Amino acid sequence: MNRKQMFIFLAIALSVYGLINFYIVRRGLSVVPPEYHTLFIVASVFIVLSYIAGRFLERAFPSFLSTILIWVGSFWIAFMFYFFLALIVLDFLRLVNHIIPYFPPVFSRNPERTKLWTALVIVVIVSITVIGGFINTKSIVIKNYKIYVKKNAGSLKSLNIVIASDIHLGTILGKSFIEKVAGEINALKPDIVLFPGDIIDEDIGPVLRNGVGEVFSQINSRYGIYAVTGNHEYIGGVTAACEYMTGHGIRMLRDTAVKIDDSFYLIGREDRSAGSRSKYPRKPLKEVLDGVDKSFPLIMMDHQPFGLNEASDNQIDLQISGHTHNGQLWPLNFVISRIYELGWGYAVKGKTHYYVSCGVGGWGPPVRTGSRPEIIDIKIVFNGNQQAGPGK
Repeated sequence: MNRKQMFIFLAIALSVYGLINFYIVRRGLSVVPPEYHTLFIVASVFIVLSYIAGRFLERAFPSFLSTILIWVGSFWIAFMFYFFLALIVLDFLRLVNHIIPYFPPVFSRNPERTKLWTALVIVVIVSITVIGGFINTKSIVIKNYKIYVKKNAGSLKSLNIVIASDIHLGTILGKSFIEKVAGEINALKPDIVLFPGDIIDEDIGPVLRNGVGEVFSQINSRYGIYAVTGNHEYIGGVTAACEYMTGHGIRMLRDTAVKIDDSFYLIGREDRSAGSRSKYPRKPLKEVLDGVDKSFPLIMMDHQPFGLNEASDNQIDLQISGHTHNGQLWPLNFVISRIYELGWGYAVKGKTHYYVSCGVGGWGPPVRTGSRPEIIDIKIVFNGNQQAGPGK
């Protein structure tokens, strides 16, 4: 994405963000007593601009203030989303009532009181939703799968893969979070650990300052930790992100195939963002697999789950992806299911197994209402004749 495209994207995104917030604030003013209008507007402007201001301040002069602004702004994104949905639903109901009156007469007897109680109900429901979504982000679930691959893996009869996608380390999710993730991973006794993209959220600064990378050395696995780039590595600076992860024991696979223990191949695709954010677009999968012996099991990480047929056409046995977060905030999961052939979960196409993770971390608000954060434990049995499925 060149500077012109980035400018257009930011202009559109900020315009939409501004219009939505203007709509919410205008509606809020209708129930706030006139003597408090100025205070309400000032507070609203502060909250609305806090995320943007915090991100800019973090890059220029990271401090406790920038952290507070990012936290406030991140939570506001979730509140904004659900306030907007609630007001859209309310306006739709009012429109229908205007055409075909069906509201009980008690609503029209004291319009001001009705308006106030409606606002209070919306605030309570949205607050419960956001708080519940925040609590949900703390509850990591382990998804267990066993799949069978009809290929010989040398002396290796099975492989225990543990996957943590979309960690998004930064200001919101820091050292304590990755320590919890590392503990969950180690408890599964993995043979190999895979991070399929978006390990670092955006700016690498908070990761550097907090020594987050030290935790990666606490993860134990037979064959080590491997990762691929995601779109957020490109947003924050892919070179610095990859160098940091490599320096902390994570092997980055960037359009690369490696043979492990003379038993299986692990393939890592460069993220699709490479085509628009760098001079070196990612290679076609066929080129990445040049020289690979496809009689061995082929396991591939590709951050964004587009073009699933490419994996099956190239005899990949297991593709692991992330990126979608399954929408993160309900009901965006329904949008995700329309955009992607597989937006979340497990599927089989031909002889290729796919898993798209909703991620263990998240972008923006530390709120998740569309799904629970997950770590995936996939046990592959080689030369097996059964079908795949959940469970052990």
